[in-house]
Amino acid sequence: MLLDLGSPPAELALRLVDIPSVSGQEQALSDAVALALAALPHLDCCRDGDTIVARTDLGRPRRVIVAGHLDTVPVAGNLPGRLGGGVLWGRGAVDMKGGLAAMLVAGARATAPACDVTWVFYDHEEVAAAKSGLGRTLRNHPEWLEGDFAILCEPTAARLEGGCNGTVRVVLTATGKAAHAARPWMGVNAIHGLAAALDALVRFEPATIRVDGLDFREALNAVAVTGGIAANVIPDRASLTVNYRFAPDKSESEAVRILEALFAGYQLEVVDSAPAARPGLTGPDASRLAALVEARGGGPARAKQGWTDVARFAARGLAAVNLGPGDPSLAHQDDESCPTEQIERVAAILLDFLQP
Repeated sequence: MLLDLGSPPAELALRLVDIPSVSGQEQALSDAVALALAALPHLDCCRDGDTIVARTDLGRPRRVIVAGHLDTVPVAGNLPGRLGGGVLWGRGAVDMKGGLAAMLVAGARATAPACDVTWVFYDHEEVAAAKSGLGRTLRNHPEWLEGDFAILCEPTAARLEGGCNGTVRVVLTATGKAAHAARPWMGVNAIHGLAAALDALVRFEPATIRVDGLDFREALNAVAVTGGIAANVIPDRASLTVNYRFAPDKSESEAVRILEALFAGYQLEVVDSAPAARPGLTGPDASRLAALVEARGGGPARAKQGWTDVARFAARGLAAVNLGPGDPSLAHQDDESCPTEQIERVAAILLDFLQP
């Protein structure tokens, strides 16, 4: 599908929505983005798998990275998309094809920016961190992603959101002894053995922690339970998957230690982990961007309540912030929708920020 980068941002966003790109199936969208960017003479394009990186090379003293992911969660009867009443509907409208449209429009129009710019469109964000296309590109071609400041166009309702919570997912295992369900005293029920862990989760009170002036709310939840092989067998093994979203005052290892203490007595395996990021709002780039967002009605910066790839940039020493169209609370909903005004506003903010 040919993308017209000169079209209005909302119409471009609809075209992007209508190219399905569930995680692992991003190639069609990646190809379309690569073709459109390759036609822009002010950008040099390169590719790693389904990640597209397009860069200016103007010899400017500073370089800004603007990034967004191509993939979505699975489609749920919400394609094709539609426009109506100032709203874009469809899978990915919020997370994050509205943001991609703003990036593409700004990238096409910012032909002589005040700083050099690297535009990054990457795959595999909506799955385990180990599969991330951004992470893979950082490993394979770190020089492509060198810079001084990063903007991630994740949905923020066109407000500036600093930092992000970290995330750790662990599997707790309880073991028992199999027996016939008619003679349970002959065995030990492993599912029942999870009761103490479930009780700890019920009693857990999430903290709200202030970091560099922003409030990050933590969360700890059971997200999956498995156990049992048949309805007439006492299970000898059961597992509970727990997700901890922790504030950026903690490292990943500190978060794991908290879980180990809370669930002492259980076998605990870390199956996915990603660091938190501090707000990154103190530098001149962030301050200027914050002023532009407030001038266009975005209000003051707030904390990102969730994990985003700002953490990958922060781990490399880059200040990084979140700014994109769409209400993040609607991300992944079946009726995902984004006001078209926010797509246009974010595109305009990016252009204001990048232009001399």
